[in-house]
Amino acid sequence: MGVTDAPLRVLAVDDERPALDELLYLLGEDPRVGTAVPAREAMEALRLLGRAVAHGPDGPEGFDVVFLDIDMPGLNGLELARTLGGFAAPPLIVFVTAYEDFAVRAFDLKAVDYLLKPLRKERFAEAVRRVADLVRAGQGPRPAALPAPAPTAPGDQVPVELGGVTRFVPLADITHVEAQGDYARLHTGAGSHLVRIPLSTLEEQWRAHGFVRIHRSRLVALGRIEELRVEGGNLTVRIGDRTLAVSRRNARELRDLLTGRATGRAR
Repeated sequence: MGVTDAPLRVLAVDDERPALDELLYLLGEDPRVGTAVPAREAMEALRLLGRAVAHGPDGPEGFDVVFLDIDMPGLNGLELARTLGGFAAPPLIVFVTAYEDFAVRAFDLKAVDYLLKPLRKERFAEAVRRVADLVRAGQGPRPAALPAPAPTAPGDQVPVELGGVTRFVPLADITHVEAQGDYARLHTGAGSHLVRIPLSTLEEQWRAHGFVRIHRSRLVALGRIEELRVEGGNLTVRIGDRTLAVSRRNARELRDLLTGRATGRAR
């Protein structure tokens, strides 16, 4: 089976359990769907998609399409779709909502389809067909349609030298990066590594892998951000047990990226 004939990899996002269960049921009934991964909120979906970006569009955690609710607490569906539009190889988007009001904005974000709840089986199957046809035609995120970003090393691994030995750290393991002069310190869940690469170079090379600048001396993996907090006018992000400050210069860009600036209450 060729890449474009492979079963679809789907991320299903809805904060309401009954609606998510129905969505997963319909996806499971369609023979064109291979996997359907659930997410109960947009930030959870963003973390899953961030890991997928780090592995490349044909990696084991990749997604071809996101079936996405709009009215969710925190980051809503339109804002999440706007964020995904900045990815080098974004998944296709199908909105699933109870409201007609946002169809124009949804298609401005290049959505493949806009489904209204309650879902009708025939209409849902048509949306899946459209997605499958686009992926087969090479217009989805898989390499046959859009090449993965150039890796920093074979298999998207970063070479790290220590005591005359070169180790390869998977890019997907890196949570954030801190500048140290002409060097950069790469942080993972297991420790840190120093490499002789300027932070500005890593920012340019790794932007397509979901890394964003939050400070003049710091990059973070977007998919690893677990919490965004404002206290006393200062913005911070939490990654694991680390709380990292966001500079005022980068705060607006990061907040726009994560939460958007949609006018009115999106449903």
